[in-house]
Amino acid sequence: MKKKWLGIAGLILLPILNFYLLESYTHNGIKEVRPYSQLFNILLFELLAWMLFFLFRSSVTALRIETGAAMIAGLVNYYVYSFRSLPLVPWDIFSVRTGISVMDNYDFTPTPRIVIVVLIFILMFILEGFLPLDLKEWKWPKSLGASLAVLVVICGFSHVLQQEDFQNKHRMYNKLFTPVFMWQVNGFALTFVMELPFVTVEKPDGYNRDEAQEILGEYEEKTEDAKGNGDMPSIIVVMDEAFSDLAVLGEFAASEDYMPNFHAMQQNGKNRVTGMLNVSVCGGNTANTEFEYLTGNTMAFLPQGSIPYQQYIKTDIDAIPAYLKTLGYETYGMHPYYEEGWDRNRVYPRLGFEHLMFLPDFWQPLYIRNYVSDKTCVDKIIETYENRNASAFIFAVTMQNHGGYTNAYENFTPHITVEGKESYSLSAYLSLIQKTDEAFGNLIDYFSREKEPVILVFFGDHQPNDTVAEPILELNGTTYKTLTSEMGDKRYQVPYMIWSNFPMENEEKDMSANFLAGETLKRAGLPLPAYHTFLQELRQEYPVVSARRISDNDGNHIQKKEFGEKLKQYQKLQYYQLFD
Repeated sequence: MKKKWLGIAGLILLPILNFYLLESYTHNGIKEVRPYSQLFNILLFELLAWMLFFLFRSSVTALRIETGAAMIAGLVNYYVYSFRSLPLVPWDIFSVRTGISVMDNYDFTPTPRIVIVVLIFILMFILEGFLPLDLKEWKWPKSLGASLAVLVVICGFSHVLQQEDFQNKHRMYNKLFTPVFMWQVNGFALTFVMELPFVTVEKPDGYNRDEAQEILGEYEEKTEDAKGNGDMPSIIVVMDEAFSDLAVLGEFAASEDYMPNFHAMQQNGKNRVTGMLNVSVCGGNTANTEFEYLTGNTMAFLPQGSIPYQQYIKTDIDAIPAYLKTLGYETYGMHPYYEEGWDRNRVYPRLGFEHLMFLPDFWQPLYIRNYVSDKTCVDKIIETYENRNASAFIFAVTMQNHGGYTNAYENFTPHITVEGKESYSLSAYLSLIQKTDEAFGNLIDYFSREKEPVILVFFGDHQPNDTVAEPILELNGTTYKTLTSEMGDKRYQVPYMIWSNFPMENEEKDMSANFLAGETLKRAGLPLPAYHTFLQELRQEYPVVSARRISDNDGNHIQKKEFGEKLKQYQKLQYYQLFD
């Protein structure tokens, strides 16, 4: 009888400990998770433990499975957050292969806190062996039935937790655009459950397929009236991994200019458009900036943290490569890494890329750290351009500057320092950016001597993670945990440059990544497809439409309930483009 009560006590108390231990990898769940959210997390852990107990008819087995799952989930979430500054989300399951492919370049050395938490989990795992309670007398049909009954309760409870009215009533934070804060105040398990409905995308309010086609039809007519100048310049687009200018976060004194060529072009260059590109990601999820540029769609209307390449692009869709192919362009998608990353080998042909080039196609590459250098990537771009048979659209995604930034390498020595801060990660990052800038200068130099017309577009996919940015923030009196909304916006800004080797009016303008391809086509003197004609019109009123923010010309943030007719049309057109 005593063992029985010990087993029951274990089934009640240890799931509570599992919850608080999982949170303790990164923060104090008792202090930081809101009261109702703590209760709901505990109930989820309790229900899971009892479901497993009925299924396996053993408290020891049930508790050990839950404890092991909590230990691993918390540990994975800790490292995911450390490396990309975002917590684990349900749709990360689609990115497992990509994550595994870059693991060797990160430092997994555990902190003392991590070691202590893991040791406590292991002690719990041992303790659970002394809390036996079994249902051996139950037959499997009865056991399975009871387990399924608890599963039904879990599903029903989860559905309740996902209702906005319930969330608001119990002070559950439900703003997906601030995922770190959402996880910190709701707890890991509850946040995960709250995010599950966003694995799929619902139709926008009032969506009608015929209406979407009618709107596009109207812009088809505008497109026909807006012919290009007859030229078809080759278009070279480089989306450079983690390329950013951290000066946007505040002043700092570097030992030398980390992007002299880019800065010179910004200040004194000719035939160029430049400014800040507002992207939807920070510290990771490169493919989303790529998706926004190539399609004109925005992450603002998709679940925070989702990866369209892996979740939504299942058939051929309208994209810039496909459109340019209809004009007679040769289209090249280039990336000096594994073809499976973000499912590019599957997605690129659906976007209209005829020719794909991945790591095996880069012969005898120069490596910096464990990645192919930007210099090698530039050499491949030039080689591809020289071997084309017609005007070319070359879209290259680099790898040189990919995180992490903490490890030392024999083939790379950071040399740029920042006055007032000793940070190896920051030094490594700025030194890498300088090598990227050198490659950028080589591209400008080569195409400035080319007689045929060429447009070059160069931009970053996102800023580096918080480990790199934190010293700059501290020099300017803040931290990543205390950023104002305005400073938080700046963490989602990277510089861009459109340059041509033929006369083009200089201009400085900020925009979001979904508008950049339209600007590219316009500067190339090409007619825009209907969707991008609509987007360029929309941009005149809302220059920034990203997952981080939607802003009007005065810099005011626009909430969903404040959407005007144009933004509602954009949301409907995007749904039509992607899903209908």
